[in-house]
Amino acid sequence: MSYVAPIKDMLFDIEHLANIEQVASIPGFEDAGLETAQAVLEECAKLSEGVVAPLNVAGDLNPSSWKDGVVTTTPGFKDAFKQYAEGGWQGLQHPVDFGGQGLPKTIGAACIEMLNSANLSFALCPLLTDGAIEALLTAGSDELKATYLEKLVTGEWTGTMNLTEPQAGSDLALVRTKAEPQPDGSYKVFGTKIFITYGEHDMVDNIVHLVLARVAGAPEGVKGISLFVVPKFLVNKDGSLGARNDVHCVSIEHKMGIKASPTAVLQFGDHGGAVGYLVGEENRGLEYMFIMMNAARYAVGVQGIAVAERAYQKAVAYAKERVQSRPVDGSVKASATIIHHPDVRRMLMTMRAYTEGCRAMALTGAAAYDAAHSHPDAQVRADNATFYEFLVPLIKGYSTEMSLEVTSLGVQVHGGMGFIEETGAAQYYRDAKILTIYEGTTAIQANDLVGRKTTRDGGASAKAIAAQIEKTEGELNASGSADAKAVAARLAAARKAFLDVVDFMAGAAKTSPNDVYAGSVPYLMLAGNLVAGWQLGRALLVAQELSAKGEDKVFMDAKVATARFYADHILVKAASLRDSIVDGASTVMALPQDAF
Repeated sequence: MSYVAPIKDMLFDIEHLANIEQVASIPGFEDAGLETAQAVLEECAKLSEGVVAPLNVAGDLNPSSWKDGVVTTTPGFKDAFKQYAEGGWQGLQHPVDFGGQGLPKTIGAACIEMLNSANLSFALCPLLTDGAIEALLTAGSDELKATYLEKLVTGEWTGTMNLTEPQAGSDLALVRTKAEPQPDGSYKVFGTKIFITYGEHDMVDNIVHLVLARVAGAPEGVKGISLFVVPKFLVNKDGSLGARNDVHCVSIEHKMGIKASPTAVLQFGDHGGAVGYLVGEENRGLEYMFIMMNAARYAVGVQGIAVAERAYQKAVAYAKERVQSRPVDGSVKASATIIHHPDVRRMLMTMRAYTEGCRAMALTGAAAYDAAHSHPDAQVRADNATFYEFLVPLIKGYSTEMSLEVTSLGVQVHGGMGFIEETGAAQYYRDAKILTIYEGTTAIQANDLVGRKTTRDGGASAKAIAAQIEKTEGELNASGSADAKAVAARLAAARKAFLDVVDFMAGAAKTSPNDVYAGSVPYLMLAGNLVAGWQLGRALLVAQELSAKGEDKVFMDAKVATARFYADHILVKAASLRDSIVDGASTVMALPQDAF
C-alpha cells in the first residue's frame, strides 16, 4: 500500500485550530494564508508520495553502507534529495535573505510530517540541516552566515549536530572534545563524536558539522562548552570548496530501525586537527545548541505523528482486505473482512484518534511559534512563546510515545502477517522506537516539563493552559450536542487531574524531588493527553457546525466521532495517571538497590 498524504485533515487543523489567517496577518507572512497552505501541501504531497515514499522499504532492505571512510546511501536517495533541494523544500520556512521561502512553521510542519511519513530515514537529513540553520541564524557571525547559510537553506549542503561522545550521552558536562585557538581566529578541533545522523553521506558535496567542544582553560561542566562550525570541506573565499578537513567517518552504526539513515562515528583531528570556527561566544555553546535541540525536538514529535499516520493507513488497508471469521453481530453470514470486528475497529480508532490528536496539538504549537517569533506585539510574542515552550516536551514526548503504541497496534491488526517483515508493518514499529530516545529521551523531556516549565513558575503556565481548556469545556457544553457534552465532561475530569498534579509538583519540588521526578513521565503523558484531547474538543466544535451546514458532512462527522472516541478511550487515562503520580510517588524508590 502506498502512502497518501492526509491533506484534508492537515488543512482542517491549519485553518480552524492553528488559525492560519491570523498567522497570515503577521507582517512577513501576508502571502501565507489558507490558499498558499493548500498549494504548498499539494505540491509537497506529490514529492512525498511519488518520489520519497517508494524508497522507504528499499532503505530498510538496502541501508546505507560504509567502506574506507566513504558512506554510500540507499540507491535512489541521492536523486530524491536532489529533487527535494531543487524544489526549495529545505528552505521552506527559512529566511528569503538566504534563499529560503520564508513561510511560517504552521505550513512547514505539515510538510515535515508528509516527508517523514513517506520515509523517516530520508527525512532525517533535512531535519538536522534545519537545526543547523536555526543555530547559525541565531548565533552565527555575519561571516559564518555568508559562508554557510545559503548553501544549507537551498539544500546544496547539509548540516549535522555533534553532541554525543562515547562517555557523554545526555550528560553534556562530560564532553571531552577540545578546541585549540589558532592565530588566524580559527580553532583546531580534536575528539570523537558518536550517533551523528547523516554525519557522512554521498547526497551533497559538503557537510557542515556543528560541534560542541571545550577551549583550553574553559570552566568545568556545561558552562565550559563552546560551539563550532567544522565543515567536511573547507570553503574558499570565493565560496568554492577547498581542501578536505580533518574530520573522518570511522564507522556507521547497525541499527534496529531507520536503517537507511547513516548514523556515523566521526573522528576530528587525527591528522593534525580539524579546522573549526567559533559560533557566537566561547562557553555559550550549550545555549546555542539548545536552539538546534528545540527545533529538532519539535520535529521529532512530528516524526512520531508521521510514522503513526503511515502505520494507520497500512492497517486500515489490510483490515479492509483481510477476510477472517464471521462478525459477532451476524451482519455477514460468512467470513468477512476483519474491519467488521469490534476489536479491530477499536485498534483502528485508537490509532486514528492518537494521530489526529497529536497532529492538532503540533500544528497549534507551530502557530504559537510563528506568533512568538514574528508578531509585532511584544505581549503576544511573550504569551505565545510561553505556550509554545510548554508544548515542546509534550509534542516531542507524548507524540513519540504514542507512535510506539500506534505502530504496535499496526502490527497487531495484521496479526501473524504483521510479524513478518515482508508486509512492512514491522518496519514502522522498529523505526518508531528511536523517536522516544534521540533529541532527549522521554524522561529528559519530562524533566524539562517539570523543572523548567511547571515548578519554576509555581505552575502558572500550566494553570493558564488549564484555564483555556476550561473555556473550551464551556463552549462544548453550550453547543448542546450529546457528543460535545460528553467530551466536555471527559475534558473537565482530565483537567482537574492535571491541576492536582501541577499543585503536587509545585508544592513538593524542593522538599521531595525524588517523589516529583518519579512521576515526571506520567505527568508528561497526562499533559500531552489532555492538550491533544483539548485540540480534538476544539475540532469537534468546528466540525459539528460545518456538518450542520452540509459542508463535507462525511469528513466532519468522522471528526466528531474521532474526538468522542478519544475522550471516551484515551482521555480517561488522565485520572489513573494522576493517582500514580500523587499517591504512588513513594513506591518508585521504595525497593533498596541491592534488592534489584
